[in-house]
Amino acid sequence: MPIRTARSRFAAAAIAALTTATLLTGCASAADGASSGNSDSGTITLRVGAVTSPATDIVEAAGAAIADGYEIELVPVSDYVTINNMLAAGDIEANFSQHQPYMEEFNAKNDASLEAVQPIYNFVIAFYSKSLTDIDQLPDGATVAIPNDSSNTARALKLLDDADVIALADGIDPYAATLDDVAENPKNLQFLSLEINQLNTAYDEADLVFQWPSHIAALGLTPQDDGILTELDDRFALQLVVPSSEADSPATQALIDAFTSDGVREVIEGNKTIEAAF
Repeated sequence: MPIRTARSRFAAAAIAALTTATLLTGCASAADGASSGNSDSGTITLRVGAVTSPATDIVEAAGAAIADGYEIELVPVSDYVTINNMLAAGDIEANFSQHQPYMEEFNAKNDASLEAVQPIYNFVIAFYSKSLTDIDQLPDGATVAIPNDSSNTARALKLLDDADVIALADGIDPYAATLDDVAENPKNLQFLSLEINQLNTAYDEADLVFQWPSHIAALGLTPQDDGILTELDDRFALQLVVPSSEADSPATQALIDAFTSDGVREVIEGNKTIEAAF
């Protein structure tokens, strides 16, 4: 069956939100191109971008654990493209906001050289519904909101395929699936593609919405309690990411040590939607 892309006020709301979204705090330029130094104490400040909790909480916990001679400055950022552009431009020294497939897609599209240097936590993703309690209740012609970046589009489609809601074409890599690879769509689903951080806007009216736990938490939902379909796949672990040129630097090693500290592990273990990946 053909796939139709829904066009509605969900998309309009998302575009408006993206247009008005602004960045951010703490983007002082680095004096040496790698990190900003505190001339009074000789401490090197490492600016680390993050989009939302629990990633921001973990950056703060890493800041408490960073080795002497370094400090971490949390830089809150409003969206996932901007945070990678900032890292590629040298406006921050690292970011903690994405899994490796998303980073690789950004590198390919932007001729960038970012590198994932340490997985920090795995997280459960899910499809949610305001009107359904079971995937078998999904009606014919339902609107299904999914992410618009390729790695997360594939993740959403694979989850639907695994649940026999759709069928992907034989022989394709499910981790690279696109809407064009949907071979069977028996419920005539209409797919609405949005930025990850805009998917919540579809929750009130779409029949099914894919979302990360860090964002769906704003609606008071968790994958364990409210997910219609759930998945945890360690290839999508949230990663500490730095410019490739800094992957082996002492500063990056200090970040890795801090992000894999006992303090960070405690934060992760206190959040039931994530699990340590180190």
